[in-house]
Amino acid sequence: MARGIVVQEKEETAIPVQTFSPPEGNTTFIDGTTWCVALAGVSQTDLQNALDWACGLGMTDCTAIKVGGPCYEPDTLVSHASFAFNTYYQANGNSDIACNFGGTATVTKNNPILR
Repeated sequence: MARGIVVQEKEETAIPVQTFSPPEGNTTFIDGTTWCVALAGVSQTDLQNALDWACGLGMTDCTAIKVGGPCYEPDTLVSHASFAFNTYYQANGNSDIACNFGGTATVTKNNPILR
């Protein structure tokens, strides 16, 4: 004697979800252009550690701040860190979390190149 198993398929209701892409380039939704720079007053050790992370595990291309590179001058830790932080920030969606570096960086509306 064969038993018939009846499987009822339930129709799933799809709920449309609207997603937004992050802005492209160096912009925010409200305030315009922003950059990520080294924060004034942090310890040199913390700044160096953050720079090492950005150029290492953070996978930022830091060749421009190496000796002979186009952004090597001025040869200061703050300048090199700001370059690396901003490069990482721009590549990672200009979000506040992409400009933290252990509390050694800050977002600014002032173009650091024009300072």
